Amino acid sequence: MNYFRTACSTPGEFIITAEIAPPKGANPTHMIEMANTLKGRVHAVNITDGSRAVLGMSSLASAIILKSHGIEPICQMACRDRNRIGLQADLLGADALGIRNVLALTGDPVKVGDHPKAKSVFDFESVRLLTAIQKLNNGTNWNDKALSDGATDLFAGAAVDPQSPSLSGLKSRFERKLKAGAQFFQSQLITDFDRLDKFMTEVAAGIDQPILAGIFLLKSAKNARFINKYVPGVKIPESTIERLEKAPKPLEEGVTIAAEQVKTARQLCRGVHLMAVKREDLISKILDVAGIPPLY
Repeated sequence: MNYFRTACSTPGEFIITAEIAPPKGANPTHMIEMANTLKGRVHAVNITDGSRAVLGMSSLASAIILKSHGIEPICQMACRDRNRIGLQADLLGADALGIRNVLALTGDPVKVGDHPKAKSVFDFESVRLLTAIQKLNNGTNWNDKALSDGATDLFAGAAVDPQSPSLSGLKSRFERKLKAGAQFFQSQLITDFDRLDKFMTEVAAGIDQPILAGIFLLKSAKNARFINKYVPGVKIPESTIERLEKAPKPLEEGVTIAAEQVKTARQLCRGVHLMAVKREDLISKILDVAGIPPLY
């Protein structure tokens, strides 16, 4: 049974996902340890696919490893590194191996990563990747040729940025992703919950697909300033930075801030997507402080 898909289709269910980076090597031990701390607390775990264009283990391979340890994965799939043949091949393989949850992403530009001279592909972007998944689920490939050995049963999602400065542009892209078959949405890091509220009431009102607000664990004032400088579209309020700066234990204050944001998001949308880079073990604590009980 796809636990995450069932939660998404259950009215009133507050959905929780978390993000984990794949290993930067061939040993998955640390990834497994971090993912194990999330058992019973989240519906599924995202494994990033070359996030920030930095080399890591294949998202698909990582997802298979986590599934073998009883963890429901969401395999992120970025268009930057593979053409339409490679993407479709990986999707067929994912389905055959029981990896059914896929987050379709365009991918970060290589110039920001650790291989800036690498060649980008971008044969697809996220909307066309969603369309390709829809076609595979309907039993055809991108060229509308029948899949002679069976259709896929993939549960596809997409990213969304409720803080986009252009509401009309945001609405257009969101609607295109819905039309292309997105079944759930995970947002970028949210710092302005008024904008999230506006997105939910003016753009996403009345849709069945759950929106999961991105909540990021800030570890220090330095961490927050780094994000403001290097992450496009994100502006962590100075009041939040001051809280972290004045706190005797900034990491604990970061947990408190994230828990407050979980509570706020719970009033606005169907779920949260938690990001705690290199401290995934603190996600359960964030949920405890937010008053979110274990799932089972």
